[in-house]
Amino acid sequence: MSDPISIADEFVAFYYEKFDENRAALQPLYRDNSMLTFECESFLGAPAIIGKLASLPFQAIKHKVTTKDPQPGVAEGHILVLVTGQLLVDEEQRPMSYTQSFYLVPENINGQVRYYVHNDIFKLVYG
Repeated sequence: MSDPISIADEFVAFYYEKFDENRAALQPLYRDNSMLTFECESFLGAPAIIGKLASLPFQAIKHKVTTKDPQPGVAEGHILVLVTGQLLVDEEQRPMSYTQSFYLVPENINGQVRYYVHNDIFKLVYG
């Protein structure tokens, strides 16, 4: 599986499943040079990113992906993925729209290509 569409499909499904179940389980997807910008606030490195995600003020969340659009990145194997969707938090009945972009970078781990998140930008969409 080396085409950007398949990689994006698998990554997005895995990411939001883990996010909805246990945000701390996302730590292996980030590295020390990874950056998250969450609603205009930036966090550098896996510990800071997971710290931010774990501190979000809700107990339950459910993401529903509406679209995901991958593009090849600047270097071979790199992939930019733009996601749009809706999310429900806690007992809220009205979904909130969001957009999130991921810049995925391949790395070889024990002979297998794995992707990590180099850049992650999340925004709620109002209006």
